[in-house]
Amino acid sequence: MAFALPLLMWWGYKEVKNQIVQPQAVLLLGGSTKNLEREKFTADFAKKHPNLPIWISGGSPPRSTQKVFTRAGIDPDRLHLDYEAVDTVTNFTTLVDDLQAHGIKSVYLITSDFHMRRASVIGEIVLGSRGIEFKTVPVPSEKPPEPIEKSLRDGARAILWVATGYTGAEDTRAK
Repeated sequence: MAFALPLLMWWGYKEVKNQIVQPQAVLLLGGSTKNLEREKFTADFAKKHPNLPIWISGGSPPRSTQKVFTRAGIDPDRLHLDYEAVDTVTNFTTLVDDLQAHGIKSVYLITSDFHMRRASVIGEIVLGSRGIEFKTVPVPSEKPPEPIEKSLRDGARAILWVATGYTGAEDTRAK
């Protein structure tokens, strides 16, 4: 019980703070299908939040991504495309310092609903290590949630990155 009370208090604090803090940017984790569901969803979301910059990590080819946002009437100057990531952990680790350098303290985190648990675990660790909060905005899909083992594995990799700067990802660009 002594352990549960601080945990519940921390969780309650996070929930209250999440309701108060207004995000300063949109962070899209790329990786949707050839139909560009995440990009299209984010473009529609961005129309409702016209003053927020949009950070996109990985996913569809840059030209396809830019075309989705252009067709939606989104100013291309709002887009910050990053293609350094090779997986979900590096979606966060390759951008977190840029977000911090731009003074961003809170983001809307957009990814597919089935992927959100894992993205949230990693985001809590990586973004949290720089004091950046996030609100989740899941893209609806028909897929079941990913296995919890993926969240545990990548959560451990995120902790490794915070401690050492190493993500445990194989850099496929070097091959």
